[in-house]
Amino acid sequence: MTDPREALHLSVDRDRCAGAGMCALTAPEVFDQDDDEGLVVLLHPDPAPAQRAAARMAVGLCPAEAITLTARAGGDA
Repeated sequence: MTDPREALHLSVDRDRCAGAGMCALTAPEVFDQDDDEGLVVLLHPDPAPAQRAAARMAVGLCPAEAITLTARAGGDA
């Protein structure tokens, strides 16, 4: 389990994205989908503390494993 004080950094691989939309449904403040193909759009690669739990959940729910999460010590949570 990650420390809630850790800063999170997200990245996405649009080539892997299947367009399922679980990320945008789970963390709409962090992710969206493009209008053309429905692929992931990363709105906030470094989510605010209030968005981190939803961002972590979205990473776990992505069926294509197209979202990568990196935790760094020294966050502001």
